[in-house]
Amino acid sequence: MEKPITDPKIPNTDSIAELAQFWQVHDLTDFENQLEEVTETVFERKEMMVIPLASQEVEAIQKIAKAQGIDLVELIRGWVLEKIQAA
Repeated sequence: MEKPITDPKIPNTDSIAELAQFWQVHDLTDFENQLEEVTETVFERKEMMVIPLASQEVEAIQKIAKAQGIDLVELIRGWVLEKIQAA
């Protein structure tokens, strides 16, 4: 006896890995009846800035970040925010 064919559903997840795996084997046009238009902003773009640093400066910042147990970018962003609030 054959299994009845069921319409697959788009996964209800925030996992990028799970969604990527799903869309590797499915076609968006097969899910048009499950799609809805979104009018509000979903992803907010952030301004990015490049700050040139010497390699020894980067190494020093990496050591500080590691000692504090935080990400390098998180540490630098925290420093910038502190300076902004102090101004």
